[in-house]
Amino acid sequence: MNRISRRKLLVCGAAVFSGLLAFGQAAAQGKRLAGQELRIGAIVPSSGPFAEWGRTNTVTLKMLEDEVNASGGVEGAKLRIFIYDDAFRPPQSANVLRRLAEDDKVVAIAGPLSSGSCEVALPIANQLKVVATSQASSKPGVAALNRPWGFRNTVDELALARATVPYFKNTYKVSTVAVIYDAKDANSVATGSKILPTIMKENGIKILNDGNFLTFNSGDIDVSAQATTIRSLNPDGIVIAAEYSQATTVIRELKRQGVVKPVIGGTPLIAAGMLKAAPEVPIIAPATFFVGEKSGPKAEKFVAKLQPLLRKTSGLPAEIEPSMYDANIYEIVTLYLEAVRKTGVTLKPNELAQDREKIRKFVETGAFEGFAGKVAFNKDGDATKSFFVVVGKNGKWSMGGRGCSGPGGKGC
Repeated sequence: MNRISRRKLLVCGAAVFSGLLAFGQAAAQGKRLAGQELRIGAIVPSSGPFAEWGRTNTVTLKMLEDEVNASGGVEGAKLRIFIYDDAFRPPQSANVLRRLAEDDKVVAIAGPLSSGSCEVALPIANQLKVVATSQASSKPGVAALNRPWGFRNTVDELALARATVPYFKNTYKVSTVAVIYDAKDANSVATGSKILPTIMKENGIKILNDGNFLTFNSGDIDVSAQATTIRSLNPDGIVIAAEYSQATTVIRELKRQGVVKPVIGGTPLIAAGMLKAAPEVPIIAPATFFVGEKSGPKAEKFVAKLQPLLRKTSGLPAEIEPSMYDANIYEIVTLYLEAVRKTGVTLKPNELAQDREKIRKFVETGAFEGFAGKVAFNKDGDATKSFFVVVGKNGKWSMGGRGCSGPGGKGC
């Protein structure tokens, strides 16, 4: 071997040794996953009826990804979040989940958002043995039917209604209501036809159209006939079970016909757009997070960083605010990252199944600090967490009360 070749060999050897030494030092400094990629999936409806929520979820996840990578990643691994649009179509949700699990090889998934999508996609998560945690589904029993891999970082509407209905009754002196709901949305059907009517009766509130609930279908723009019927019933308050964009259609038509009564519904009413439909109408709904008075310092910091990003994103309203679903999906991914840090996840391709199992066990048995306090998951896969009774009026949300989804209202 000539002198030049020997010199090249020595240089290459030194470079390899330096690289190994740097890797070893990174591992010793808590960067045991240095040089690897941490893959997490997300399913959001960036098109279709819930597009606004899906788009804000996307901005939220990209913000989180940037935060994590700017701080050195997770144990040195670079975070990469694969975000797919399911267009609020349950079959597409299932297809996307399968793609994330089988093709993208993610260790865990955030989403899908809706109860209808979860009913179709979570069984696939069980089949493929990958954790999937919804950021919004609140129809009772959805996670319970999809154990042990299906979770929801939400509180089901039945638990929430037990807090919102008494507040609604006592604050606005409501003794009668009329009920209208979206017949095409799984959560709205459950909330409007069963949950809220049941809790209304338990609280001594008479349903004027009991047995003949008013309905409409997602996408309807003419609800004048339904509003006319509500006006003729002359209730003290109105139950509207629908996602916010459909609910605003109903509220605007009621206002046009001179019906200005307090409205109550489920979590899908929490959106900035609701405040513009009829500012003088009190809107009572439950939320695990909201932007407004007494939302807390941790939430305020989150809003301060995310809101400017949302407001400069094309396709979103200029006055957009972070939603509870943005907070929920941020919490979900943050929980997964904590699982990677604490459970010995290796990110090795041949240990993907073991990594997924470690994350599942961590989510199932652990607890973490969310925006409103301690969060854990119960045996049904639903979050035990604090929630708020929120009042929307005169262009802002304010807190009417607090509750906890744990047994007996405890455990938060």
